[in-house]
Amino acid sequence: MLNIDTQLTTDYLRQMVKIDSVNPGLVEGGTGESKMADWLVKTCQSLGLETRLQEVEPGRPNVIARWPGSGGGKSLLLTGHTDVVGVENMLDDPFDARIEDGCLYGRGSLDMKGGLASILGAVAALKADGFQPAGDLWLGFVVDEEYLSIGTDALVREIKADAAILTEPTDAQLCIAHKGFAWMTLTTLGRAAHGSLYEVGVDAVLHMGRLLKELERLETEVFPARQHPLLGRPSAHASLIKGGLGLSTYPDACTLQVEHRLLPDETPADVMGLWEAAIIRLRTSDPRFQATIKLDFERPGYEIAPDAPIVQTLRTAYQTVTGGEPVTMGMYAWLDSAILGRAGIPTVILGPGGEGAHAAVEYVNLDEVFRCAAVIAEAAVNWLSITPP
Repeated sequence: MLNIDTQLTTDYLRQMVKIDSVNPGLVEGGTGESKMADWLVKTCQSLGLETRLQEVEPGRPNVIARWPGSGGGKSLLLTGHTDVVGVENMLDDPFDARIEDGCLYGRGSLDMKGGLASILGAVAALKADGFQPAGDLWLGFVVDEEYLSIGTDALVREIKADAAILTEPTDAQLCIAHKGFAWMTLTTLGRAAHGSLYEVGVDAVLHMGRLLKELERLETEVFPARQHPLLGRPSAHASLIKGGLGLSTYPDACTLQVEHRLLPDETPADVMGLWEAAIIRLRTSDPRFQATIKLDFERPGYEIAPDAPIVQTLRTAYQTVTGGEPVTMGMYAWLDSAILGRAGIPTVILGPGGEGAHAAVEYVNLDEVFRCAAVIAEAAVNWLSITPP
């Protein structure tokens, strides 16, 4: 088992948390990830890795680093995102990276610069031990996970690895499944008229109430009948609603934006079918009812088999490092692993725990940062020494 330099790993984490990398897609005027990219380039080069930038959007680069293998072995990608959410609600200095009671505080400490520190700490340990991989070890530090994940979309166009470890926070558990999501816009169409002309006007807002009732039916009757052993049931909620022209006017249109959270075997087309059937049913009962549905954005769920080779490699590494059995879990949130999996890269999620992702106080547990680094290093030794069949 390799020794993790805990002081070096802590220094990596502190330096990263001190860098403002608020996602500009989420927060107008957000700094973006370029300063993080500059720091990561220098750090990866100091570790002896081949390092380059992949410009995803102007001023928003991924960092791609490579430790070339000697030949013949399987390749491995270690990856995570460099952007963080906004800081306007935080109670303290969001970038002070202070350490208290074994935890490091600051925006992004948990989500997910703690995971990035685990990657860097693992690579530093492998280098210090004189390890030479047979297969290529890739590091991919990506932009924009907190919004549209354009960083990982770009990464998989250039990197093809035999497996990946994504270091999102999991409390040092093995995450092998997570939900997907779909954003949809429902629109009901009415007929504008003076508020006194009830025989002419058609109330689009009132008609939207029928679709809200349908949403409630999905939540209380349809979705509870579908259960996943790690992820529970699918879900949906009304996110935003808008309609009306004025107090004395029948509204001609009303829009409702809905978010669905999908199980790994569900598609947006499945959900669209539920809504389309409801619209047909409502129109049949009332010819004046008119509605449309549009898919705005979607990301698939993800699941990897518990006996997949990379899962077993991480399980064995965890046992070696801790002497215990890892907990296997699923995550309700969406992660970039779905993009990696769709690109043919089997992925397991393992990262340190803490509290406060996206919250007013955020921190990561340093012992778990070190533990994850040790597990990743052990897994890398085993995986990168394997010759593909």
